[in-house]
Amino acid sequence: MATTASRKNRRDVTRASIRRSVASSTAIETGESIQALETKLKRNRKKYSHITLAS
Repeated sequence: MATTASRKNRRDVTRASIRRSVASSTAIETGESIQALETKLKRNRKKYSHITLAS
């Protein structure tokens, strides 16, 4: 029964949430701002558009 309840409360992972997570982790390590890193990640998306997220 616990698994059914946890599935209902589960949130879908979005590209934006992954981008935010990567940016915040990198910001901690590098000292750059999260917003600047997110902007860089958004800008480089076209460069790697052929790569998809694993499901």
